[in-house]
Amino acid sequence: MDLTKYIRDVPDFPKEGIIFKDITPLLATPEAFQYTINQFCDYAKKNDIEAIVGIDARGFIFGGAVANQLGLKFVPVRKKGKLPWETVSKKYDLEYGSAEIEIHSDALKENEKVLIIDDLLATGGTAKATCNLVEQLKADIKGIAFLIDLTFLKGAEKLAPYKTFSLIKY
Repeated sequence: MDLTKYIRDVPDFPKEGIIFKDITPLLATPEAFQYTINQFCDYAKKNDIEAIVGIDARGFIFGGAVANQLGLKFVPVRKKGKLPWETVSKKYDLEYGSAEIEIHSDALKENEKVLIIDDLLATGGTAKATCNLVEQLKADIKGIAFLIDLTFLKGAEKLAPYKTFSLIKY
C-alpha cells in the first residue's frame, strides 16, 4: 500500500519554511491505519518484543494500537509534568528549542525487549532522548519504528547504533 497518498503537506507549520507532514488523513482511513499497524506488528514480532514504548503524543496512537494487537505492555514517554508517578527525565534540544520528557521509573524491567514507536523521525532528538530514558531503566532497545523518516535531516544517523524502521521516507 502506498501510504504517501494519506500524508498531507501543510506548508509553513508550525513556522514559516517548514512543510508539516500531516498524518490525520492516514488515521481517518481505516485500511491505511490498519496496514500501518500491521507493518509495525510484523516488525515487533520479528524482534521478539516484550514492550512497546510510545513517544508523546502521536507515538501513542501507533504504539497503543500495536501493543493492543500483540497483547504487549504499552509504556508512554510524556512531556515533563504529565506523568503522575515517580519518573526519570531527559532534557534535549529540538530544531526550534528544547524540551524534556519523562518515563515512570518502574515502567520497564531490566533486559525487557523494547520497541520504541513514533510517527515521525526528523533530527532524532526526541527519539534519542527516549532511548536514553529506556536505557536508564536497563531495558533492551530492539528497534525504533516510525511511520515517516525525513531522511534529509539525518535523524537515523543520530540514532545509530539502534536499528530504525520506517514505512515512508522523504
